[in-house]
Amino acid sequence: MADQNSGTLLPVLTRIAAALERLAPPPPARPDLTAADAFVWHAEGDRLDPVPTVNRVDIALLRGIDRQRDILLENTRRFASGLPANNALLWGARGMGKSSLVKAAHGAVAAELPNSLALVEIHREDIPSLPRLLAILRDQPRRCILFCDDLSFGTDDSHYKSLKAVLEGGVEGRPANVLFYATSNRRHLMPRDMIENERSTAINPSEAVEEKVSLSDRFGLWLGFHACDQDTFFAMVEGYAAAFGLDMPVDRLRAEAVEWSVTRGNRSGRVAWQFIQDLAGRLGRTLG
Repeated sequence: MADQNSGTLLPVLTRIAAALERLAPPPPARPDLTAADAFVWHAEGDRLDPVPTVNRVDIALLRGIDRQRDILLENTRRFASGLPANNALLWGARGMGKSSLVKAAHGAVAAELPNSLALVEIHREDIPSLPRLLAILRDQPRRCILFCDDLSFGTDDSHYKSLKAVLEGGVEGRPANVLFYATSNRRHLMPRDMIENERSTAINPSEAVEEKVSLSDRFGLWLGFHACDQDTFFAMVEGYAAAFGLDMPVDRLRAEAVEWSVTRGNRSGRVAWQFIQDLAGRLGRTLG
């Protein structure tokens, strides 16, 4: 009778065990940060997916942002070498090379110091998962730059609290092998009207605003990017044309670049690159 009961219960117990495994899956495997120089963090599933080829331009092609380039490159180089370095906020005019500079600086330092530095991109909506990501990166032998592009916060958005704790607060603090770079169109990472509204409606206006505005204070480096003048725009266009062998008389190149920028209503590094893509297509050239 005992043997018969055992035979009946075994399938039931097996199904129960399988159901428990599905409810509490084993922890994800430790990521291999040597698999690539760049990764994308996916909060759903706590995954770090390697990026075989990073979409970036060579740092030598970035024009009109020499000071910002030199500061960020040196900060990144120090960090990769194991020296103290600062979190960095790149803010200002759109299309002026903020995210391009982050990726280019990482690429330049990774080439100088192979296997020393990984770039990990985290999307703005995944900021609340930062503590889980840091727990994964904390014991890794490789240094990591966390990169969040177009970071900003709106009304009733509490995600900034997670970021503040990571940058300098919290009991554990930011791991020594992790640095945070972010780009934003806003210096204080939130709309001006939101800041003014906090001031006008709070019992103590200065305290109400301080918590949100102080987030940007957690970044040791503030690098401002401003709209470029026409000479800088020409330098960008001519630099790209020379780098990719797009032969065209300078006067004609400039005239076409001006016409392109007028149709876009803006002069910026992004507009210069879009013009070069159009020009290369018309000339039957690739930008490999």
